[in-house]
Amino acid sequence: MDQIKAPLRLTSLAHGGGCGCKIAPGVLSEILKATPLRLPPNALMVGRENSEDAAVYRLNDTQALIATTDFFMPIVDDPYEFGRIAATNAISDVYAMGGTPIMALALLGMPISQLPLEVIQKITAGGESICAEAGIPVAGGHSIDTVEPIYGLVVLGLVHPDRVKRNNAAKAGDSLILGKPLGVGILSAALKQEKLSGAGYRKMLEYTTQLNRPGIELGGMPGVHALTDVTGFGLAGHLLELCRGAALTAELNWGELPFIPEAVEYVKQGIYTGASTRNWAGYGREVALGQGIAEWQQRLLTDPQTSGGLLVACDPAVEGQVLNLFHGQGFGGARKIGKMVAGEAQVRVAA
Repeated sequence: MDQIKAPLRLTSLAHGGGCGCKIAPGVLSEILKATPLRLPPNALMVGRENSEDAAVYRLNDTQALIATTDFFMPIVDDPYEFGRIAATNAISDVYAMGGTPIMALALLGMPISQLPLEVIQKITAGGESICAEAGIPVAGGHSIDTVEPIYGLVVLGLVHPDRVKRNNAAKAGDSLILGKPLGVGILSAALKQEKLSGAGYRKMLEYTTQLNRPGIELGGMPGVHALTDVTGFGLAGHLLELCRGAALTAELNWGELPFIPEAVEYVKQGIYTGASTRNWAGYGREVALGQGIAEWQQRLLTDPQTSGGLLVACDPAVEGQVLNLFHGQGFGGARKIGKMVAGEAQVRVAA
């Protein structure tokens, strides 16, 4: 009797998945030291300094071009959902600069000998569906035959030069607001181990395919001083970028941080990603954990988020306005998580 062949799992073809594929922060820093940006044009408003989300080039007095790219290996097995997640994640960097996306180019690397063409078509269709939701075309791209499946986008956007939001302008006293709860990386690890529940999978898709559109309006708010999105380096890593850029300390209270409940259950069972460990090795010395913070809690702080939430540093006077903006656009899990204070560039977490 012939054996029934199990369907091919996309995640089985990749050694990592989603933003957990990122090169560890310490390694990336060493790589970039060897390739300094030379002779940047005066019109380049934002380049590689301070690990910004995208490059920004001034076109004229009222327009600046935002350019970014992001791609990774599968975080889920459903090819259509993989495409949707990758596209949402790539577009987020434009929103994180306060801009409006205008066009995308697809980046596609596929093991052609292992994946049926209809699977690859579903990946690109998923990406195009999210671009349509964002109101932009996929106008072209590039594809190669690779060992592991890779998909992502180059995304271009526009913003008024005065509305560009960077990650280095936080001020002492600023409130910190996070747009989405944490734990996507842990859910992805549970999925790879075939332990994720149906409800957990639906939550994972809900958060990873939710476009960070509030960034457009945040760009027009003078009280919003700094903006980024939380992705592969985890909350602690991307918050440290805000701290280093402004030479300030971020103070967090554990009880104020939003988490996906099922992710908390899994991490307590020892389920987490290798990227979480690499993240802590790269920047853990800059994170001060209060007495009583357990190792599983540290794992949540360093958990790599794929298509994570926007992280906002704003004047306390507009804190309510920022939260109302998030909640009004369907980000019910957005909440204040802490504040920026004077001190050395570090993150402090109280139990």
